Amino acid sequence: MVDVSGSVKSMRPEPADTIDDRATRAYYDEFSARYEEHRRPNDRTGYHAMIDDLEIELVERHATGKDVLECGCGTGLILERVARFARTAKGIDLSPGMLSHATERGLDVQEGSVADLPFPDGSFDVTCAFKVLAHVPDIGRALGEMARVTRKGGVVLAEFYNPWSLRALVKRLGPPGKISDHTRESAVYTRYDSPRVLPKILPPGCRLEGVRGVRIVTPVAGAMHVPGLRDVLRRTEFLLADTRAAYLGGFFIAVIRNGAP
Repeated sequence: MVDVSGSVKSMRPEPADTIDDRATRAYYDEFSARYEEHRRPNDRTGYHAMIDDLEIELVERHATGKDVLECGCGTGLILERVARFARTAKGIDLSPGMLSHATERGLDVQEGSVADLPFPDGSFDVTCAFKVLAHVPDIGRALGEMARVTRKGGVVLAEFYNPWSLRALVKRLGPPGKISDHTRESAVYTRYDSPRVLPKILPPGCRLEGVRGVRIVTPVAGAMHVPGLRDVLRRTEFLLADTRAAYLGGFFIAVIRNGAP
């Protein structure tokens, strides 16, 4: 096939992951205009603040003074805080729209896919992904890439959407949320992975060290707007996060050790 400029185009179909990346990129480019409306950095009491704090506390536990990569860093709200305690903090994201905000924050970010990370083997001590792997069709490939760029003895923190949770039930029963005036959350590919599948999808040479639960008892985000109840929910979430109740979290973070040091 020849286009109007005279260059030759391949007749071979594009790989499915390329098409998926394109659709996800377009979705998050559109979402980037409103992404921080309910994620204001100075709001430390709301729903998103609680979720971020549960995630960041786990990163800090493993990554203080170390080299960190966040896959799917978005606008940089988490990466900005990680950079305060890490030796180095880098981020990648598919969406130029999201990355434009991260760049404005002065963060070290670049465009890239978690399924094809643009870094050499063993570049980081900790590689993490939050709210990202749920939108990746080839989850095994993504985890393999995260492990590849993580040093031996390092840690991969991989967050999944949990079908065994109150959040999943609410999502099934309610209409998809809006990301813009024209698009809803249902427009992007989304997967749910139960904790029991973890042993089947771990990259070779990796072992599961633990699981942290996020949003275990909080029924809906709006509950965090209720004075009094908000404080109770927050305290309870932190108390339960590293117990067996973690397996009921709306999100669960697998702590994966990459081989022996």
